[in-house]
Amino acid sequence: MSPSEPSSPQSAPIAEPPAEGSEAAPVALTARAPHVPAEHLVAEMVPPPRFQGARFDTYIPDPNQSSQAEAVRVLGAFAESIDGGAGAAGTGKRRWFAKKPAAPKGPRGVYLDGGYGVGKTHLLASLWHATPAPPELKAFGTFVELTNLVGALGFQQTVRTLSEHRLLCIDEFELDDPGDTVLVSSLLRKLVDAGVALAATSNTLPGKLGEGRFAAADFLREIQGLSAHFRPLRIDGEDYRHRGLPEAPAPYDDETVTRAAYRTAGASLDDFPSLLEHLSKVHPSRYGAMCDGIRAVCLTDVQAVPDQSTALRLVVLADRLYDREVPVLTSGKPFDELFSDEMLRGGYRKKYFRAISRLTALARDAGPLVVDRG
Repeated sequence: MSPSEPSSPQSAPIAEPPAEGSEAAPVALTARAPHVPAEHLVAEMVPPPRFQGARFDTYIPDPNQSSQAEAVRVLGAFAESIDGGAGAAGTGKRRWFAKKPAAPKGPRGVYLDGGYGVGKTHLLASLWHATPAPPELKAFGTFVELTNLVGALGFQQTVRTLSEHRLLCIDEFELDDPGDTVLVSSLLRKLVDAGVALAATSNTLPGKLGEGRFAAADFLREIQGLSAHFRPLRIDGEDYRHRGLPEAPAPYDDETVTRAAYRTAGASLDDFPSLLEHLSKVHPSRYGAMCDGIRAVCLTDVQAVPDQSTALRLVVLADRLYDREVPVLTSGKPFDELFSDEMLRGGYRKKYFRAISRLTALARDAGPLVVDRG
């Protein structure tokens, strides 16, 4: 998908606000179309707020799963093996005439291989924090964020920019889009040649959800020629894939959602169909900036998404809201009715399941917006 730039976005009418004049009007996401300079897109590739405090010593290994403690040990040693790259008078930038640091022996990447609920993202963020390089020489993002970066900067500029980094962490490496997999594999080959260390987690391939299996073999095959650079790191533990989706909270009515939006400092208020239309006009790389400063998202008239392109954009927005721990209060359909049965059986179903699960968690977080304010 290649959304175009927005032009004078308009929101559809929303339920009348409450009468109390002391309440500040909420903002509208549909009125936000941020321009994010290319260099800021790279600078913002850091662990999301939910994992800012993630460290190896805050990861509590299951005593019944020795692979979890082993993962902490191996990743700690991997972090120490990465050149900090801060040789330019402590500025964190390499001088143009400085000798390129020699790549250490052994794999230049690790792949965290495990099911849901074993803490792969926590460990990936811990690796980012533990690596002895300045923040501007480390990048952390999801696979989707990385492909969006290439779309915004172009392939060659992305290579030039990330080649100056010492570490690139990719969470939720997508194995369900062959075109994007080839694109990112080509990028990673260039980065390995430049001496960048890599770390990744990934999703399972289509048709293999719920089989109680890990994805290392799929990952190593799909990255096309890069497998020798990755050490698979198995992380055993309880797998949540067989528990199904959590039940989504029942939505509220329009009046309740609108009243909560007006009573909640920093809330946004939009009707869902208009928000979906607006997302088609904003590049997905800017969805995070669109949510900056929002303390709660209030949506009226939630409906099933009409098509797959819209659904995939909504997945990106759900990820950005989840990263920022922004509660979501809604009226209309519950989140477990967002995607059609056909979508949930198709090749992108893993993304849709993740979006439902994350939006459901954010909907639960939004309960106090109504309950606590009577």
